[in-house]
Amino acid sequence: MTTWLRKWFVSSPPLMVEDKNILEKEVVTSNIEQNEAFVKQMFLGCSDLVCHNIYEVDGKVQRLIVYLETLTGEKKLSELVLKPYKRSAEESETWDSESIPVVKSVTSSNWADIVKLMLRGYAIVFTAGEASAVCIPVNNLVHRSIEEPSSEPVIRGPKEGFIERQSVNVGLLRNYIRTPRLKTEAFTVGEITETSVLVTYIEGLADESVVNQVRDKIASIQIDGVLESGYIQEMMRQDNPFPLFPTFQVTERPDVVAGGLLEGRVAILVDNTPFVLVVPVTFWTGMQASEDYYLSYPIATFVRWIRFIFLFIVVFAPSFFVAVTTYHQEMIPTSLLLSIASAREPVPLPIMIEVLLMEIMFEALREAGLRLPRTIGQTVSIVGVLVIGQAAVQAGIISAPTVIVVSTTGIAAFVIPRFNFANGIRLLRFPIIFLAGSLGLYGIALGFLGILLHVVHLKSFGVPYFTPVAPFSIRALKDAWLRFPRKNGVGLSAPTYESATKAQQREGGE
Repeated sequence: MTTWLRKWFVSSPPLMVEDKNILEKEVVTSNIEQNEAFVKQMFLGCSDLVCHNIYEVDGKVQRLIVYLETLTGEKKLSELVLKPYKRSAEESETWDSESIPVVKSVTSSNWADIVKLMLRGYAIVFTAGEASAVCIPVNNLVHRSIEEPSSEPVIRGPKEGFIERQSVNVGLLRNYIRTPRLKTEAFTVGEITETSVLVTYIEGLADESVVNQVRDKIASIQIDGVLESGYIQEMMRQDNPFPLFPTFQVTERPDVVAGGLLEGRVAILVDNTPFVLVVPVTFWTGMQASEDYYLSYPIATFVRWIRFIFLFIVVFAPSFFVAVTTYHQEMIPTSLLLSIASAREPVPLPIMIEVLLMEIMFEALREAGLRLPRTIGQTVSIVGVLVIGQAAVQAGIISAPTVIVVSTTGIAAFVIPRFNFANGIRLLRFPIIFLAGSLGLYGIALGFLGILLHVVHLKSFGVPYFTPVAPFSIRALKDAWLRFPRKNGVGLSAPTYESATKAQQREGGE
């Protein structure tokens, strides 16, 4: 061991008090000084720790109030804790947990529970002669206002979106679904962060097998911290760790989550993030927008077909251009072929390399537009595409037809309504371009077959990803390619999936 390593380990502090095993063994004593020393040792180095003593008339310490000032609200703390306890000390009255005007006050003698509540914004009150503490919620619930989701804007529909506070998000859902059948089961994930995770579903509509899978997967997660719902999403898809298509729907719209719950899906709400996970999903879920259900069904069906057309453009337009211009020139009309040939005459690069360079440049400009401040991000991305594209064509590095194809492909990607679904689709076109540049149309056919096989074999919590096409279900087709009109007494269109349990029941009945 080197000198600096030896010095590091020797100088490192011994096992701290906050170790869970120690906390579970320790209990509150009736001596206030011992409790205060234990709290100060536990939060050693925490400048926001406050220990407030309340004295009796004779000068003895009657009560000790400890809290973290960064997590508590001053007004709440003063009205619910400091003033009542000071008044009781001055008037020599008893003031126990039942007298506190807070419904959620908790009495505990276990240090592990006390520390957990203290880190959630509770004020802890120790009383002389009592081997327990009263925990009073005075947490500061400051949060940003409810705004329209930036990732899923709509012209017609609700404009409110989820925020980072889990309690507010549950309240938004209950405003849509006013029934006691809406269940919320709480889990705590993360050894250090102890992040609250809620599993939400409608009893009687959600399939129990899916709910049990979600429960088991969340309960089995072993991780130090969870900062966003993406952590939960990644840890729960261990049965399919490298999906090209998302097996979770990610949204920050309460109406989308409410619609999914009414279809029998399960929602996963993670504290400190506005993005909610909804499972199970199918391929067709990624092509549906919440606005489809607020428009008339002919318009919604037409828009969906536009999305499917542009989906094929995103994946296959660049590769088809590469294959045809490289191997299958006989498929191009003569006048168009001459135009493409004249445009490509000064270009020194092969057509596949040319398309790949432009695709990568377009993705880089798109990423730059997202990361820059909103006021200048869109301007930089649009101007960058125009300037770089025009300069590259004039310099003879890139041909004009390539710019047209790549630009059309980039615009088509924005038509896909679900951003996490669109990300996977954007990645697919790069291997297809390689196949087209190597094998021509045969490579595209092989790529299409590989994508189809992957989608057919993919499952989301036991539900086949290509449902209702494979396995086939006429009832669920009403909300896959088309958007059928609602009938009297039916709130939503039929769900585009069939759970594993229901499928087994149907097969058994047949």
